[in-house]
Amino acid sequence: MSTDSNAQPAKAKARINHMALSVTDLKVSAPFYDDVIGLDTIPEPFHDGLHTWFSIGDKAHLHLIQGRKPNDPVPTKNTHLCFSSGDLDALISTLKKHNISFEDWAGTKGKVNIRVDGIRQIWFQDPDGYWIEANDDF
Repeated sequence: MSTDSNAQPAKAKARINHMALSVTDLKVSAPFYDDVIGLDTIPEPFHDGLHTWFSIGDKAHLHLIQGRKPNDPVPTKNTHLCFSSGDLDALISTLKKHNISFEDWAGTKGKVNIRVDGIRQIWFQDPDGYWIEANDDF
């Protein structure tokens, strides 16, 4: 047993469990994240028609929750979700098919941003105006 009075307790470990977005119309937003982004739905415990849950990685979820008011403020591009795509060009084609515009970080419509490490990125908005980054760092 240590008698060192300067010993620090073990740091508690944490990992992401979920992110939640308040949405105006779940019947519009859920298909967006399913069909456009390509996320898989997972069971949710409420079964009330006001929640849809998606898997967004190992033991991480995205919860969409009906209840957002149409004039609620939307975060800027600096606050965004980011998804890595195994085929960014296919995602761009899907966005175009659904008439969803995308842009680079500077806001140039239809342009792909290339980071200094060569990773390609685009930004677009979901039906509620939340910003999403997609990149090819898969």
